[in-house]
Amino acid sequence: MSKQQESPDNKQQQQGPQMPFMGGGMLRWMLVLFGVIFAMQFFWSWMEQGSSVPYSDFKERVAAGKIARVEIEQGTLTAFAKGDGKPSDGTSRKGGDSFTVVLPTSVSDESLMTLLEDNNVTVLAIKDNSELWNTIVWFILPLAVMLGLFFYMSQRLRGGGSGGLLSMGKMNAQSYTKEKVKTTFDDVAGSKEQKEALFEVIHFLRRPQDFHRLGGRAPKGVLLVGPPGTGKTLLARAVAGEAGVPFYHVAGSAFLEMLVGVGASRVRDLFATAKKNAPCIVFVDEIDSIGRRRGGMQGFYGGGASEMEQTLNQLLSEMDGFEPNEDVIVMAATNQPDVLDPALLRPGRFDRRIMVDLPNLVEREQILGVHVRKVPLGEDVDLREIARATPGNSGADLQNLVNEAAILASKMRKDQVEREDFLSALDTIMLGHVRSSLILKEDEKRRTAYHEAGHALVAKLSADSDPVTKVSIVPRGRALGVTMQTPLDERHNYTSEYLLSRLRVLFGGRAAEDIVFGTISTGAENDLMHATTLARNMVARYGMSEKLGHLSLMDPAGDSYMGNNPFNQRNFSEDTLRLVDGETRRLIEDAYVSAKQLLSEQRETLDLIAEALVNKEMLEGSDLDTIIQDRRIPEHLQMTNDK
Repeated sequence: MSKQQESPDNKQQQQGPQMPFMGGGMLRWMLVLFGVIFAMQFFWSWMEQGSSVPYSDFKERVAAGKIARVEIEQGTLTAFAKGDGKPSDGTSRKGGDSFTVVLPTSVSDESLMTLLEDNNVTVLAIKDNSELWNTIVWFILPLAVMLGLFFYMSQRLRGGGSGGLLSMGKMNAQSYTKEKVKTTFDDVAGSKEQKEALFEVIHFLRRPQDFHRLGGRAPKGVLLVGPPGTGKTLLARAVAGEAGVPFYHVAGSAFLEMLVGVGASRVRDLFATAKKNAPCIVFVDEIDSIGRRRGGMQGFYGGGASEMEQTLNQLLSEMDGFEPNEDVIVMAATNQPDVLDPALLRPGRFDRRIMVDLPNLVEREQILGVHVRKVPLGEDVDLREIARATPGNSGADLQNLVNEAAILASKMRKDQVEREDFLSALDTIMLGHVRSSLILKEDEKRRTAYHEAGHALVAKLSADSDPVTKVSIVPRGRALGVTMQTPLDERHNYTSEYLLSRLRVLFGGRAAEDIVFGTISTGAENDLMHATTLARNMVARYGMSEKLGHLSLMDPAGDSYMGNNPFNQRNFSEDTLRLVDGETRRLIEDAYVSAKQLLSEQRETLDLIAEALVNKEMLEGSDLDTIIQDRRIPEHLQMTNDK
């Protein structure tokens, strides 16, 4: 199933408001404001004061008759000299040579005034306005700042902007209408059965009377289950585009906060909003974050588990409690259905469980067709071939493949994306980028060539093995070489013969090294890991051992695609485990002996394939067929003089 990228205009779901506080930004602005006020006051005082002279010099100038008038203002005197051409009647304060004098407190006003009157100096008393200015600066302005800060914090508490403490219980889910959501089922490739099941939900929302006439009711909940990247969220978006009803999208983690009870409050708020706009759909993505099984070891985790359980209890009550909703359908997605609480999965809550599996061959081709709509393709591009080369890939993987191929073609300044771009992109995704800086020594390159030739030859000579499409000794990622096999058809059931053939192919590389060089290397590390896992599954999971019989010793909780350890809870004895180890070892040894015997009989062909790999570093499946049939290296694979 294809999975489209989220549109950039969709806002991310809020994960919960933060505690309001006066951040460093506001504190800095307040300091800047007070600094500006102090600077203005200092500058104004400096401008008013002008030049200053001692008090004794001022008296001498008065006695000498050089002063025309003075202005007295709260302990400071401004004197204006004679001969400046300005009137001396006190009508003007500016002009002429002036200076300031700080009056000492020990001098009485009578003595100063007597001196000024004796020398005919005009005296002008200025009313002090500094008190008003100080009131503004030191009382009104701080009060205004405090009121502004109080208003800001109250807005944050009430939930202004990005949310606040008093609005932590509000659930700000993303709301969509039919006009906002452009995704429809036409944008979802494959998933025929899933679409049919969801079409019934859409039909009920549009025409509920068609079901009510026979006593039917809409399913309370629909659970989408599947591995990551299979398009569960995309299906939910398509339902929103098809239904024509309000659609609320929220992530499961958005309900949880550090404060117990916030999650339950958000669940109540979400369903209260949904009921007001019923009929509608509520989609909870990754519901396993709040719907995990209650009890057990969770009780030891403290407040986090308590908050999760309260949130789950409220969700259960809203879906099917004393006052269940009638026209609100809950959709949810998860890739861990085994961890969900049984009360959440019972009928009346999630009535339907829709499996969204990995796409098959036909569906992968359809998914690629969706993703290449806006990509100019070359004439040599065959989507069926690409789909066949990508077994087990999800819709997200295929989207990434198309994007990588387009990027590679853009780097090469091409006008179209060609077949080689898709193949190179597939190699890059599966194996990593080419390690051009890694230069193998001649003996290492030769050993790697024989190792990969052993894999390829065993695969070619095994009747139940998948066809070999490419063999390469170009270092990529952590691998020095690779042998790629692509199945012709989709496999849903594996026979014991196929699995044994797979074991022989895995040991073909080490067997070839042992035959040619007489020693083994670390190059088979990854092969040994896969072979051991496969052999153990054959014995303990698939019942393919004669000594153990038809038994499965796997833990049911670990029998999933989540990669859980299948031996977490052992339900068998030490003797049985010892028998499992013995049978696993037997399968591995038999596969190695069989691969070594097969390569020993075909030593000449093994040498030819290895030599061709040393010459060209990469062989196609058709090249291998030619070498095996003609028992010679074709001319285009032989060493050239310019190499």
